[in-house]
Amino acid sequence: MFSTVQRATVIGDGAMGTVCALLMAENGVDVRLWTNFPEQAAEMRQVGENKRFLPGHPFPENIFVSSEPDVAFDDSQLIVSAVPCQFTRPVWKRLIEFYPKGVPVVSITKGIEIATLMVSTEILEDVLGDIPIAALSGPSIAPEVADRQPCTVAASSRNLELSELVQRTFNTDYFRVYTNTDLIGVEIAGATKNVIALAAGIIDGIGAGCNAKAALLTRGLVEITRLGTALGANPDTFKGLAGVGDLVTTCVSQVGRSRSAGEKIGKGMPVDEVIASTQSVIEAIPTTGAVLKLAEKHRVEMPITRAVSEVLSGEKPPKAAIHDLMTRQLKHE
Repeated sequence: MFSTVQRATVIGDGAMGTVCALLMAENGVDVRLWTNFPEQAAEMRQVGENKRFLPGHPFPENIFVSSEPDVAFDDSQLIVSAVPCQFTRPVWKRLIEFYPKGVPVVSITKGIEIATLMVSTEILEDVLGDIPIAALSGPSIAPEVADRQPCTVAASSRNLELSELVQRTFNTDYFRVYTNTDLIGVEIAGATKNVIALAAGIIDGIGAGCNAKAALLTRGLVEITRLGTALGANPDTFKGLAGVGDLVTTCVSQVGRSRSAGEKIGKGMPVDEVIASTQSVIEAIPTTGAVLKLAEKHRVEMPITRAVSEVLSGEKPPKAAIHDLMTRQLKHE
């Protein structure tokens, strides 16, 4: 049985990691927010907020920012991993000597590692070994949560008691948390929805209209479900918060990184310039190739993902990729 969390650690100083620190602090948890950059830690301590990724949201007294791992992990009872997917392995390889063995780890990272095709919780298990592991996922745009706008997500673990611990630790009157035991389904949904959101942004960028976007979300969900079930996920997961809920939010949000990046690409900006235009990591761009490789490995058809990959590689311009999708062989829905 997992006890009530009194002290927690957040690894990663991005917007959502900072939001998780704020949520736990609001619930009375003593939080250590770890950043990889000493100068960033000093600045956040001085100004009392994360001006780089979440400006305008002051830290309460029970959030302490540090770049020292031993300080961050001291007496921690729950650890939140908020490191971008492609950096999760190298960061945690550096931190493994400080990790307090047996403490549950909750990943809020959405993506698939290019080299291994692992989702975030699989990477953490690969680095840290047999640990209590969970994921927190769903439609949760960080600035909206920080502004205390209503939000509902899912806490997923193969261990229901751990899901319930995460639920109790993060739940507030504006941030509602459901439990879920389909960890691989939640993880696949969170990673693949970013690819569809890139496509949604491309549609916005070329002005293809609402009909096209509605079709994209619908058929995109089919692709996501198809891949997830091939990996052993429960198909019902993709009808829920981590599935269609997160997909809709990511595809319509004006501040979502994936959709915004896709819109720039649709308007003709080169992919490398899109990446350079933001200080945040656009998980969808490296994830697209990884999702496609995973689909090919399991012989799953994902035409939208393939089309996005062709656009990102420069093989096809956006309008040509959409034309090819629209003129595929006719079939039953």
